[in-house]
Amino acid sequence: MYGPGDVRVIDAPEPRIEQPTDAVLRTIVACVCGSDLHPYHSMKPNTAGRSMGHEMVAVVEEVGADVRTVAPGDVVIVPFVFSCGVCDFCREGLQTSCRVAGLSVPTGAGGAQAQYRRAPYADGTLYRVDVAEDDERMTGLLTLSDVYGTGWHAAVTGGVRAGKDVVVIGDGAVGLLAVLSARQLGAERIVLMGRHRARTDLGRRFGATDVVAERGEDGVAAVRDLTGGDGAHVVVDAVGHLPAYEQALGVVRAGGTVTRVGVPQYSDGPVGRVQFERNVTIAGGVAPVRAYIDALLPGVLDGTVDPGAVFDRELPLDDAAEGYRLMDDRDALKVMLRP
Repeated sequence: MYGPGDVRVIDAPEPRIEQPTDAVLRTIVACVCGSDLHPYHSMKPNTAGRSMGHEMVAVVEEVGADVRTVAPGDVVIVPFVFSCGVCDFCREGLQTSCRVAGLSVPTGAGGAQAQYRRAPYADGTLYRVDVAEDDERMTGLLTLSDVYGTGWHAAVTGGVRAGKDVVVIGDGAVGLLAVLSARQLGAERIVLMGRHRARTDLGRRFGATDVVAERGEDGVAAVRDLTGGDGAHVVVDAVGHLPAYEQALGVVRAGGTVTRVGVPQYSDGPVGRVQFERNVTIAGGVAPVRAYIDALLPGVLDGTVDPGAVFDRELPLDDAAEGYRLMDDRDALKVMLRP
């Protein structure tokens, strides 16, 4: 990406092993994420370009001398944050705060929207799955690199459990998979706030009991009407824009939780008396999806759940720019790319 709306597919040097803990990956499938649309709208122009993409399933082509858990030929899920797997944060299941990789340390790995990619910290990051490259469940496996794990993170950090009312703001892939996750965790009522019929229909399939298309004050009033005037125990902000967060505070029940998993596109949001006086908890954050694969993978493999249904378009990697356009224009929910 070279600037707002400027996506190009170019030739780049093939990655190679740089450290003994590296692997070189060949992409089976990658995709465009809703969070990729933020720089698509507002990135500062860069003549060098920025390698894009962070979701992929791949084949291991080569490994460094110290790699022990994967080998050439293995199919692997690649979580969107690299992690060492051995530091205290990784052992606690917070790989996004890994002391040697994580979000805070540049790895130079390049983006996932590519034919090949270097994977640093292969042992701590890559998750081997015993499937073939042409497995029909590949779309579901791809969601485990980010959006399914992020939806699950929203539900878990929000404290969703049986008997709870849940509101999900946003009908993108993460919001829809937060609906699916809330259903899996036993939520009694799940209200999806979205206005795109094809998406909200999928949300109902995933477990939404109600859909509210209104926004702002009208949306808040509609949700409160559905919840007996009190609001919901758990509210998921899967959007990341300030109006969505303000709407979340408007529909959360006293003593409830607002869990934010949409990447915030604002610096400051209300956490003063509006939150304090009603004992509202603010939770969420960047999902450590590597920690959730063990729990979520069995349902994908046995067909109990179908998170891959969020992919409604598939394009060759050469047409990545069209994939961005389709998602930006809301002509596609989520676009899968195949090299």
